[in-house]
Amino acid sequence: MSFINPARFTTRPEITGTFGVVASTHWIATAVGMGILERDGNAFDAGVATAFTLQIVEPHLNGPGGDVPIMVHAAGKGYTEVICGQGVAPAGLTIAHCQALGLDLVPGTGLLAPCVPGTFDAYMLLLRDYGTMPLRAVLEPAIGYARHGFPLVERIVATIRTVEQLFREHWTSSADLYLPGGRLPLPGSRFRNPALADTYERLLREAEAGGGSREAVIERARKVWSQGFIAEAIDRFCRTQDVMDVSGRAHRGVLSGDDMARWQASVERPAEYQYGRYTVQKPGAWCQGIATLQQLALLKGFDLDGLDPAGPDFIHLQVEAAKLAFADRDTFLGDPDHVTVPLGTLLSDAYNTQRRTLITDRASHEQRPGVIPGFGGAMAVKAVSGPRQAVSAGGAGEPTVGDIHTGHGAGEVVEPTGITRGDTVHFDIIDRHGNMIAATPSGGWLQSSPVIPELGFCLGSRAQMFMLDENHPAALAPGRRPRTTLSPTMALRDGKPYLAWGSPGGDQQDQWIPQMFLRHVHAGMNLQESIDAPAWHTEHFPTSFWPRTARPGVVVVESRVPKATIAELERRGHIVEIGPEWSEGRLVAASRDGEFLRAAANPRGMQGYAAGR
Repeated sequence: MSFINPARFTTRPEITGTFGVVASTHWIATAVGMGILERDGNAFDAGVATAFTLQIVEPHLNGPGGDVPIMVHAAGKGYTEVICGQGVAPAGLTIAHCQALGLDLVPGTGLLAPCVPGTFDAYMLLLRDYGTMPLRAVLEPAIGYARHGFPLVERIVATIRTVEQLFREHWTSSADLYLPGGRLPLPGSRFRNPALADTYERLLREAEAGGGSREAVIERARKVWSQGFIAEAIDRFCRTQDVMDVSGRAHRGVLSGDDMARWQASVERPAEYQYGRYTVQKPGAWCQGIATLQQLALLKGFDLDGLDPAGPDFIHLQVEAAKLAFADRDTFLGDPDHVTVPLGTLLSDAYNTQRRTLITDRASHEQRPGVIPGFGGAMAVKAVSGPRQAVSAGGAGEPTVGDIHTGHGAGEVVEPTGITRGDTVHFDIIDRHGNMIAATPSGGWLQSSPVIPELGFCLGSRAQMFMLDENHPAALAPGRRPRTTLSPTMALRDGKPYLAWGSPGGDQQDQWIPQMFLRHVHAGMNLQESIDAPAWHTEHFPTSFWPRTARPGVVVVESRVPKATIAELERRGHIVEIGPEWSEGRLVAASRDGEFLRAAANPRGMQGYAAGR
C-alpha cells in the first residue's frame, strides 16, 4: 500500500499562466476580478472590482462599513506601498466616555465600536492613482449581485443563525434584510440586498453628474461618501439609535459625519524583514503583521530545511516563536502617527537573538514580552481553561467562558469544536504587466451592528482593539488607528516582486501566514501544497477581540496532523486540541515566478478559488 504524505497532498492544481491570476476567498469575486483583467483592466482595477464584490457575496466577513489595508507593487515603480484604509477612532470615542458608561473594554458589537469606515476611500485612492478604468466599470458587478442576487454559502446562513434571536429582538433592521419573510434563509438560496444596490447606484449618479475625467468622477465619489448622503445617514443613525451590544446593554454611537469628512486614506511604505533570499513586507506598526516579521527573525536562528512541515519540531518552533512575537505585539504596537514604536529594535538581530534563547524543547505557558526600556505597556490577561464554547450575540443571559461574558459577532465565530472563523476576506492579483496587489478587507460584517436601513449596510467594530489604558501604545484616543489584525503580505525574492498572500482569521492570520511561507521556502512546496498542508494555531495569548481572553499553552491542530506529532507535542507540554481535518487556515496566494504567474486558494469551506491563464 502506498503512503501519501499529508503535508504534500493537494486538493486542486496550482494555477499557472502568463496573462493574469486572481485568488480570493469567494469564487464569484475571483471570477469578477478575472473578468476585469480580460477587459484590459490592470491588477488594481481588478482589485477594486473584486473588493466591492466580496462585500456583497461575503457579508458575514466584510462590508462597506469596514476597513482594509492594501499592499500594492506597481510595475516599474521598484518598491511596495501600503494604502491604509484603516479608519480612526471618532472624536467622541474616548477612554473617559467608555469609563463613564461603566465599560472596561470597548464592546465588540453595536454602535460604540465603529471607527471611521475606511474601505471606500481606500479603494477610490487605489483606483485613482493605480488603476485605469472608470468607477462605474469596477462597481457595476457588485451592484448587479446586490440587485439581482447570489447564492448564499452555508457559512453566511450559519452566521445569521447565531444572531437570529438578536436580530428579532433588538436589531430589527438587520432582521428585515437577513431574515427575508421572517425566516432564516437556506444555503444555496438566492439572496439580494436592493438597498445597498440603491446606495451604490445613487453614489455613481451623483459622482458622474459633474462630468469630467475619470479622476474627477472618483474624487466626487469620495466626497459623496464622506460628506454626502452616506455620511449623513450614518451620522443620523448613530445619534438616534440605542443599540444592544455584547455588554448586555444598549448604547448610542458617537461616530459623526464630521469624523467621516475629516478622514482620508493614506499611502505609506511597508515594514520589512530580510529572510534569506526573501524580503517579507507588511503594513506598519498599526498592524499585527509585525508579528510575522518577528517570527521570521526568531526562526532565522534555527535550521528548518528538511524538517517535516507536519512534524513536531516544525510545529513546536513556529508556535513558540509566535508566542513571543504576539507577546511583543500586545506590548509595543500602536499607531505610529501618535506613539513611538521601537520597530527597529523589535526586528533587530540583537533583540531576537536574545529572545530566541527563551525557545526550548518545552512549551511555554507564560506570557513573555520583551523589555525595551522606555517603551511598551502592560496588558491584563484573562486566562480561561476548558474548551471554547459556542456563543451567541449581544444581550443579557448569554453563555460564559469561565467567568467571562461572551458574545458572538465581536470578531470571530466560535464553535463548540474550537474552530474560529475569521470575519475577514482576502484577495491577491497579479497581471501580465507585473502589477501586484494583496488586500485584506474586513469589518462591517452583518453581525457587528444593525443595518442602517436606507444604506443597506452596517458599521464596523474595529475600535474594540483599543486599550482603555492611556499608558498603553494601543490606547484609545480620537484620531488614532486601532492596532488591527488585518495583515496582507508581500515578499520580494532576490529583490524582485515575487509573492502576495494572506488569510482571514483574526489573530490566526499571522500564524497561518508564516506557516505557509515556511512550508513554501523550507519544504519546497508549491503554493497550493503550502495552503493545503495540515495547519494549526495557538490560543496562548489574548485575542484582539472582545472579551480578550487567552488560553495559555493551547494549540489547535487539524486531525490530519499525524498522531505521532500530536503525542510528541503533548510530551513537550503543549495542550493539544484536535479539530476537524480541514479546519485551519483561509489562505490565498499569488506569485510571479520568472515568466509564469501562479495562484492558489484555500479549499476549506468550499468557496475560495484561484483563476488565471
